[in-house]
Amino acid sequence: MIMDFDSRGVVVVYLCTFAVILVNVVFCVTNPNDFKILNDFRNGLKNPELLQWPSKGNDPCGPPAWPHVFCSSDRVTQIQVQSLGLKGPLPQNLNELDKLQNLGLQKNGFSGKLPTFSGLSELKYAYLDWNQFDTIPADFFNGLSSVQVLALDNNPFNKSGWSIPIELQDSAQLTEFSCTSCNIVGPLPDFFGKLPSLTALKLSYNSLTGEIPESFRDSMIQILWLNNPINGGGMTGPIDIIGTMDELTSLWLQGNSFNGSIPDTIGDLASLKHLNLNGNKLVGLIPEGLANLDLEDLDLNNNMLMGPIPKFRAANATYSSNSFCQSTPGAPCAPQVNALLDLLDGWNYPSQLASKWTGNDPCAGSWFGITCNPKGQVTIVNLQKKNLTGALSPSLANLDSLLEVHLEGNSLHGPIPANLTELRFLRLLDLSGNNFDPPLPKFRDGVKVITDGNAHLVANVTVGTPSQSIGPFPPLSHSPKPSKELPLKSPSPSDNRPTLSGTPPSPEIRSGSSSDSNNKKTAIIVIVSAASAALILLVVVLAFKSRKKPKKAAGTTVIHPKDPFNKDDIVKITVLEDPMMYTAQSGTTNTSSGGTEGTQVIDGNLAISTQVLRKVTNNFAPENELGRGGFGVVYKGELEHGTHIAVKRMESAIINSKALDEFQAEIAVLSKVRHRHLVLLLGYSIEGNERLLVYEYMSKGALSRHLFRWKSLNLEPLSWVKRLNIALDVARGMEYLHNLAHQSFIHRDLKSSNILLDDGFRAKVSDFGLVKLAPDKERSVATRLAGTFGYLAPEYAVTGKVTTKIDVFSFGVVLMELVTGLAALDEQRSEETRYLVEWFWQIKSNKGNLIASVDPALDAKEDIHESICTMAELAGHCTARDPNHRPDMSHVVNVLGQLVETWKPFEESDKYEGIDYSLPLPEMLKDWQHEDTGDFTGTSQDSRGSIPAKPTGFADSFTSNDAR
Repeated sequence: MIMDFDSRGVVVVYLCTFAVILVNVVFCVTNPNDFKILNDFRNGLKNPELLQWPSKGNDPCGPPAWPHVFCSSDRVTQIQVQSLGLKGPLPQNLNELDKLQNLGLQKNGFSGKLPTFSGLSELKYAYLDWNQFDTIPADFFNGLSSVQVLALDNNPFNKSGWSIPIELQDSAQLTEFSCTSCNIVGPLPDFFGKLPSLTALKLSYNSLTGEIPESFRDSMIQILWLNNPINGGGMTGPIDIIGTMDELTSLWLQGNSFNGSIPDTIGDLASLKHLNLNGNKLVGLIPEGLANLDLEDLDLNNNMLMGPIPKFRAANATYSSNSFCQSTPGAPCAPQVNALLDLLDGWNYPSQLASKWTGNDPCAGSWFGITCNPKGQVTIVNLQKKNLTGALSPSLANLDSLLEVHLEGNSLHGPIPANLTELRFLRLLDLSGNNFDPPLPKFRDGVKVITDGNAHLVANVTVGTPSQSIGPFPPLSHSPKPSKELPLKSPSPSDNRPTLSGTPPSPEIRSGSSSDSNNKKTAIIVIVSAASAALILLVVVLAFKSRKKPKKAAGTTVIHPKDPFNKDDIVKITVLEDPMMYTAQSGTTNTSSGGTEGTQVIDGNLAISTQVLRKVTNNFAPENELGRGGFGVVYKGELEHGTHIAVKRMESAIINSKALDEFQAEIAVLSKVRHRHLVLLLGYSIEGNERLLVYEYMSKGALSRHLFRWKSLNLEPLSWVKRLNIALDVARGMEYLHNLAHQSFIHRDLKSSNILLDDGFRAKVSDFGLVKLAPDKERSVATRLAGTFGYLAPEYAVTGKVTTKIDVFSFGVVLMELVTGLAALDEQRSEETRYLVEWFWQIKSNKGNLIASVDPALDAKEDIHESICTMAELAGHCTARDPNHRPDMSHVVNVLGQLVETWKPFEESDKYEGIDYSLPLPEMLKDWQHEDTGDFTGTSQDSRGSIPAKPTGFADSFTSNDAR
């Protein structure tokens, strides 16, 4: 027996039989069946000459042995033909080489069906990677009881996908299983976590789904690659189990949809050197233990990680495209941010909030559900019906300027933090529809606490304490036994509004009815109290009916504080007197019996007297005209205290069913959405043929004025930093419409003339007359063609079907206008540049041509070239011909947000310090007209702007009125 080692460290054994026939002769006779299989192997190849096997030889085991073949006695134990460039199929009876121990076929061009390895009980190493096998049989892994290494990578097995058979679990000696790019589908088999010898599991570039199995907990695996799924979102769920795998040295999970926070126990993985979590949905703070690991590579990019960026010990650490509060490692978050992050921690960092709560100032960014006062203090947390789970963090009390907390309609549980009673300005705490546990803390007088629908609180609330009572009735009993209460009256819609005198509302805690009681004494008290209440109610009704009704509705002055911390800082506006005007249910159009004749209430918005609007616009004087559009004329108005408003007046000549539909649509949509970058409707008026909409006044007008007519209007051209911020503002507004509102809306007419600018050149989207509701964000909605030439997405213009991607297309056109200073469509330009999108696509890929096409008014220096190229690339993606290739607005916000953060030149005239609160009308709504998001916006006074002429090729019958 001769033993040797080849270059790969594989034991090579030559075992021959010596016999004496007159003289000593060495002979080796290969097993005939093994010889036949090797011969079949050679004959099936397209290029067998590469093997250099003798054409007439019949003894592969030799001596001399055939190249690449190794034997033990007369049996073939190894075949090593790696990287020879062999092409063709393998013999399907390969598994009859039942003494085979090592098979090296990697890096060739083998193809066809992979033969089964069933029965190869002595096989220890099988390297089949980097070939073109297209099928793997179902029984391939049967009986591989000795196998230690299986490498099947980069073979297009079973085009429709296949799952790893459970029979592999019997391979107890398996130490390495590698099958990257193998078309594996379905969940990760849990038996991998139970294999006692497994140290390396490499399943990258497949279509794995589901969570990491519980069986992986405390596994001894050292290398785990589950990265880059090729279809769908990949694997999901938390990665807590990873923190228990103490032997890990390399962990690749990038490109999946893992969620939750990074476990603190990951800091215990002392052997870990390579960690890649890029492109998942991980949230929360980065654990201190992770920052202290001595890693060679750490990739945390493209998640939703929050809080401060720690100082990493890793040699190479990247962490871009997250939701960190600061951009500098080691810099702490602001106190308000820390308080809100602690709040999210108790709720396991819900992704819909983690993706939006970015930056170090909740009052400056697009922090969903957060409202602030002019001093930059959080005053309202409005997160009702957001499917929140978990406990309420005591850190909420660190927001010491809180006025209102809306958490109704979630699934929160645990105790209500007692330190919430220390909030000095709190006036409303709505915890209804949750599962909070007793006891209920005792709040000061003037705090309205609502706890309906909390089953555990209902039976344990102390009834009738001096500062807290259940519902509108007086205390019934102090008996420790629960008593059955009378039904409670629902609060009126105006319960949350500040009172005229500034006096806080009476203390009230609402709860559901408690269980029945057998206490007769309590029952008597209930009956007596109910009778007394009924008598009082009868007296009130009779007194009300005895009042003389006015013949005509008079104007009433309602006072609204701009700043709830400064009672002297107020504005006044005159509205109709009839209180029933404020009780219309959402989604209806009701005619009021009182007030001005013909006045209607749509979706409960504020109805303003037409006489008031005539007065403030000087009877719609021509000198107050701000602009004209398809709807009519927009006028500037001035209230008695100097506050400016914009009044859009429908011209009587265009009042028809379509125009009235647009009028009602604008009111309906703006009643359901609130965002700082969407137009805010202050009120409306319907009287006879008058149809009026009232918005806050946007002093800088439409974006189109500053891009295309700045010279003729004697305006300053927009700087690049202003253009960047305008793009980001519009993107955030559209993202809210598409993804973050209660329903998904499609604007259908996004363009530069429908983007309005305030004193600080911050943008707000206007003109919602063409908005469509998208009930299913993944489906298209058939609709009549509407919009503006030059901004219409091709699939919409052809089919009339819309998705949110048509707004993305229009936004891309606006980006092109911001870069070039050219209108979307201009018949006066040359044929080549007439259609901006078509021309821009031709020049955007060449940096030289692109920079040469930048708006000359920018005087673009080299320091902004990179920023311009990034915006141009984004514009190209947004205007892709295939709508499926266009990004969502959430992605657009991320790209522009990074662009604004990474390029901030000093420009004193552009310094933005928030909204100017010397303009009272827009800001007065920030304290009393908040809804789900607490964001408030502006309006349109130029609904038309510079609408280009009808382009060549459209039928004469297709008019601008048809487009709208």
